[in-house]
Amino acid sequence: MPTPPELTHRRFLGQMTAGMTELGTAGTHRRPNHATWTLAALLALLFLQPPWSRAAEPNRIDLFEARQGGYHTYRIPGIVSMKSGALFTWVEARRTGTGDWEDIDILSRVSRDGGVTWEPARQLVDAGTKPAHNGVAIVDASDGSLHFVYCVNYSQAFHMRSDDGGRTFSQPKEITETFRRFEGQFLWNVIATGPGHGLQLRAGRFIIPIWLSNGGKRHRPSAVGVIYSDDHGATWQAGDLVPNTLINMSETGAVEREDGSVLLNIRSEDRERRRAVSVSKDGARKWSRPKFDPALVEPVCFGALTRLSWTEPGRAGQILFSNPDSQSHSGKHGASYDGNMDRVNLTIRMSRDDGVTWPVRRALEPGVAGYSDLAPGPDGSFYCLYERDGVGGSMWDTRFISFVRLDTAWLEAGK
Repeated sequence: MPTPPELTHRRFLGQMTAGMTELGTAGTHRRPNHATWTLAALLALLFLQPPWSRAAEPNRIDLFEARQGGYHTYRIPGIVSMKSGALFTWVEARRTGTGDWEDIDILSRVSRDGGVTWEPARQLVDAGTKPAHNGVAIVDASDGSLHFVYCVNYSQAFHMRSDDGGRTFSQPKEITETFRRFEGQFLWNVIATGPGHGLQLRAGRFIIPIWLSNGGKRHRPSAVGVIYSDDHGATWQAGDLVPNTLINMSETGAVEREDGSVLLNIRSEDRERRRAVSVSKDGARKWSRPKFDPALVEPVCFGALTRLSWTEPGRAGQILFSNPDSQSHSGKHGASYDGNMDRVNLTIRMSRDDGVTWPVRRALEPGVAGYSDLAPGPDGSFYCLYERDGVGGSMWDTRFISFVRLDTAWLEAGK
């Protein structure tokens, strides 16, 4: 794991101060001239800024590394900002291999200082030798409680709650019955939530995108929809499925628009190779027929979606989106399955018109990078947690789960 940025920062200041002291005590004939002191002062001002204030040089921290901690690989990251300002992250910790049906636990890490330092990893879910997977978190704006929904063996779903910032959780409550209500629309044998974070509407409703399949371990064919809660996670309901008009729609992000409607941003394997979008007025029923967003490339990978700000007088609201902006298959990063392109060039985009257009974009990771998640921070900052690098260059064997704090200045510099 790299040296924490705050330690690097302190070391530099210490070295610079020592150098200045030596100049000042070496005798009057070596007293630094005005230009020397001006240069030193400028350097001091630069490096006395908080480590993440220099937008052009984001500081990356690797939170999980493959083959470490008793697990073969870590995948499918998620992140939320809690009401206290703390950050809660989670990953799938795959014990024996890289596959979706391995012995998988869910681990979490928490930062109480905006991502500068991190508590040790904790085991959040252990389902024995079965896969625990597709975790989704929601922070309740009304009381700050943290809600976590996840699946086991692609056949059961559970909900649990934390009232102490992710330190402890309630006993898991099974909510699989909610998914059985989809059987009149789609007779499934595989279920999954998310992945990534869920959504709470301003009116209070919890929304979690889901996908279903009747293809067993192949996960295809598939369909997407949502489950929702109007009582702060006490009970869960099945919404409508999105009209199933595209090829193998699956992992989906959600965001509330200015008018209170909900926009879904959907992965699919359709030949258009563009992200699909669908809208519902209440985030649960009557999803519109999905259509392609021409600005958003689909390499067949999860894409994260979050609101950074709401419209205010003189300033448009901002929505962020991230995914690998790639339409190549070089063969360098592993075989292509079901049309997957290279998972490279992780890019973050910003919309100022509720996701209609995406005029601002910047690449975060030009190399191998897959799944990511986004969370808003204070004063225009935001956080990205993402899969980075691959063991042997493989996009299927993630080497790191990495965290970075960014801001709109960094993003807009990449126009």
